[in-house]
Amino acid sequence: MGASKVDIYSDEINEIAVIAKVFSHPARVAILQFISKQEACICNDIVDEIGLAQATISQHLKVINDSGLLKGTFEGKSLCYCLNIDRFQELQALFNQFFNQTKLNCC
Repeated sequence: MGASKVDIYSDEINEIAVIAKVFSHPARVAILQFISKQEACICNDIVDEIGLAQATISQHLKVINDSGLLKGTFEGKSLCYCLNIDRFQELQALFNQFFNQTKLNCC
């Protein structure tokens, strides 16, 4: 697979692409929705709720976490996740700006 050449795009476009990747998989959307309904969430709870293997959940959590949408704390051997509300609000503003600037008058 070739290089993606992300450096030729603006930071804003790259940021939108990163967050779009999070929302491009239904498992990640389900994980975010589940976490959003919890005070904090231990990874095994996510596995039980979503119904995917632990390793698969961990891979999805990495993509979500890389976008900055999660905060985590260690409690013993467990990692508890919660949403990074500030980051959600930043991304909401970014998407709103993008969609508001996009012309809707094509063909």
